[in-house]
Amino acid sequence: MKRVMNSAYMQWAKKSSGSRYNLATSGVASYPLSELPVTVEDLDPLARAGDYGYPPLQKALAAHCGVAPENVVAAAGTSMANMLAMAAILEPGDEVLVEHPTYELLLSALGYLQADIHRFSRRSETGFALDPAEIERAITPRTRLIAITNLHNPSSAFTSEATLRAVGAIARSVGARVLSDEVYLDAACNTSGTAFHLGPEFVVTSSLTKVYGLSGLRCGWILAEPDLARRIWQLDDLFDVNMAHPAERLSVIAFQNIERIRERSRALLETNRALLNPFLASRSDLEVRPLEFGTTVFPRLLSGSVDSFCRFFRDRYFGTVVPGLFFEMPHHFRIGIGGETAQLRESLAQLSSALDEFRS
Repeated sequence: MKRVMNSAYMQWAKKSSGSRYNLATSGVASYPLSELPVTVEDLDPLARAGDYGYPPLQKALAAHCGVAPENVVAAAGTSMANMLAMAAILEPGDEVLVEHPTYELLLSALGYLQADIHRFSRRSETGFALDPAEIERAITPRTRLIAITNLHNPSSAFTSEATLRAVGAIARSVGARVLSDEVYLDAACNTSGTAFHLGPEFVVTSSLTKVYGLSGLRCGWILAEPDLARRIWQLDDLFDVNMAHPAERLSVIAFQNIERIRERSRALLETNRALLNPFLASRSDLEVRPLEFGTTVFPRLLSGSVDSFCRFFRDRYFGTVVPGLFFEMPHHFRIGIGGETAQLRESLAQLSSALDEFRS
């Protein structure tokens, strides 16, 4: 089995996604540092004694997630959290069930770990809802991990507690774990909280990067049972040793102000959905459901090549969306709505004009 050594999506995102009318970004616009009560003294000292986690941040993360500190492993963003969690759970050749479509970097990380990747479908005709029956059909006695995202990346479909409990029961039946990437979950209102509380088979990853506009802090985390958490901490010695301490200190301050940051994000997304959904309803050339919550939507282009359209949108209109090929769905593309409202309004207008011209 050949080891995967790169991520095609991340190469595209870093080199080709930037544009004047950028609809490719999946997170919320950056939260202004000036709105946090931070002084230079708050960042001193720049280093700390080595330990498994910075105690004030461990306490803040535990309180945020409603768990004990020994269930929390801090990590450099959700991508590193996913890598560490999967690496601690899996051996080369272990069977993993992964939803389709999914975030490309998740598959690339599993390819690097030399996992035996199997798939189950989240179908566009149901709005990409997670269906436990699809997992039950695909699972085998060899399955060691089921990997899902909630909210779903790329569609923002929400998975209910009842559905997650059903997935957990399926995992328990073969002795597997469930990895739930919840980095977008806080963009949904009135959720029941993290899936970690649903049973010991659940391992959860998340961060402040997407919903809170704090990607520069790289404040991510893993929720796991204490024995697995200790194993992940020790594995991380091979990667990070310790997080950058100024980022840890800023993250503690962010958690002290998290409700204000959360409300800013939710207000922005609510306003932006009010722009997006009429745009989607006006497009007879796109097949997609209205966006209920979340930061991304994943429409299907009904006529023409998505790859050709993405090049056309960039070359003629200076705009970007994410081609569906990065989610193994080449007839779709992903739109992100987390930017500033004025920029989103202008970008959607450019996207509409580009779709009109491309169709004609």
